[in-house]
Amino acid sequence: MGKQFIIGSRGSKLALWQSEWVKARLEALAPEVSVRIEIFKTSGDIRLDVPLSTIGGQGAFTKELEVALLDGRVDIAVHSLKDLPTVTPEGLSITATPEREDPRDALVLPAGADGRGASLKGLAAGAVVGTSSLRRIAQLKHLRPDIRIKDLRGNVDTRLRKLDEGEYDALILASAGLRRLGFGERISAAIDAGEMLPAVSQGALGIETRADDARTNALVSQLDDPRTRAAVLAERALLRSLGGGCQVPIAAHATVEGDRINLDGLVATLDGAEVLRDRLEGETAEAARLGEALAARLLERGAAALLADTPAQVPEP
Repeated sequence: MGKQFIIGSRGSKLALWQSEWVKARLEALAPEVSVRIEIFKTSGDIRLDVPLSTIGGQGAFTKELEVALLDGRVDIAVHSLKDLPTVTPEGLSITATPEREDPRDALVLPAGADGRGASLKGLAAGAVVGTSSLRRIAQLKHLRPDIRIKDLRGNVDTRLRKLDEGEYDALILASAGLRRLGFGERISAAIDAGEMLPAVSQGALGIETRADDARTNALVSQLDDPRTRAAVLAERALLRSLGGGCQVPIAAHATVEGDRINLDGLVATLDGAEVLRDRLEGETAEAARLGEALAARLLERGAAALLADTPAQVPEP
């Protein structure tokens, strides 16, 4: 009789889509096993009445799943990798990072709006834009100081409904989440990374297991994509080197071509008045060191002063 594996997942539509995707691929790799999903509520799911920036930083959407892993209640936890703190708890391992979805942010206009040529620069003066991400807020204020930003919470369906009912003139959401949930047609424009740098690991999944669980790890590791792993290793190393959970708006995006990796990084003040951005290139085998080196360059250019005065960054929707 084949082994049963239990996946721990948040209950949001996106989290369940991601967990179902992993479940299907594991069962395809090993037809003799069965996989079931167990749903957990995290502090980020429960505290919907307060801004994300007050919940308590990275881990708001992942801690309960990691505790269940360590307790042996689940064998696998499926995360949006950008939600995971950059230091993995002792005894756990990010065993697979499957091929990444589109990492870019998306500009979303109300249903029926003419999206031809849509862009951040093309939004009307004083437009109301919905986002709860400090990273997006800082970069948007830098690009368009006239824009009015309104906090945005809830699942994707709720956010789109609020947009279409006129509470916002536009939203900025992750392209990956929209595509995974079947809302790709709602993307009015994918925002180029040169204009708005994505969140660290945006569009990537992190499949976490117990480090000593050899049987589970042997199966899960088959879902790993080396190009994605190299990219997110560099991005997460930059974030970790800049202070982990004690951050100002931070962004990073790595691209891999063959055995070479290009990494862009950004640190900004929340009001967008100061933006530090830099880039390094190196070997994929040295991805983590590349992230550390780019963080050091940003710190030398003044990022340390920005890091000291701004609220902690939290996972983005």
